[in-house]
Amino acid sequence: MRDGLRVPIAAAIILLGGTAGFIAAHLARVARTQALQIDPSPTPPPKEVTEEPAQPTAPRPIPTELPNISLADPGGVKHALSEWKGRPLLINFWATWCAPCRREIPLLKTLRHERAKDGVEIVGIAVDFKDAVQHYAREMSIDYPVLVGEQDGLDAIAAFGMDTVFPFTVFADARGRIVTLKVGELHADEARFILDRVKGIDTGRMDLASAKKEIADGVAALAAERAKHEEAEETKAPPVS
Repeated sequence: MRDGLRVPIAAAIILLGGTAGFIAAHLARVARTQALQIDPSPTPPPKEVTEEPAQPTAPRPIPTELPNISLADPGGVKHALSEWKGRPLLINFWATWCAPCRREIPLLKTLRHERAKDGVEIVGIAVDFKDAVQHYAREMSIDYPVLVGEQDGLDAIAAFGMDTVFPFTVFADARGRIVTLKVGELHADEARFILDRVKGIDTGRMDLASAKKEIADGVAALAAERAKHEEAEETKAPPVS
């Protein structure tokens, strides 16, 4: 089975990955991954994360509302998350060296344009070196806001109740309430399913608790279907000689 053993999609498995400079020192710490509405249990050290799930340790609480954090963009201009108050947000924590993070970028660009009519904004928070982020953002033609932090980026992660693990994505409604947090690579079907529920909250069709339950159940079902499909594809694949 691709990328190792699968377990339920409440969180994401952490794969061995590398980085450099200040990140390396912080990635040496034992980290906890956690998603909303999951029970705590032990997890491996922090590395890159795929969609593969892992069991979290006893977590710090994820805040119910977006924390009041500010980070600079690649040009050095400070921005606070409160600048996007009144808009639903998808906040993606990433790094240039993280392969799953890089795979998400085309999807994030697409989602921003698809959901513009709903007022959705994508904000990327790169915990990385500014020069690396500037170069990669130009190379990938990233057209959504990108904020960059080294130590302050790590502080931003902690403000969300997380430790250093990439990627993870926070979904918040227009009132700034955190609806869910996805640890690991974000897939198109998951993102659209979640954003539909966020829209339901913002239009008054759903309450927050109902939306959270639908998201937890729906994302788990999508992951199970994806795993089944991938297993079937692997079964069909010819053996490697």
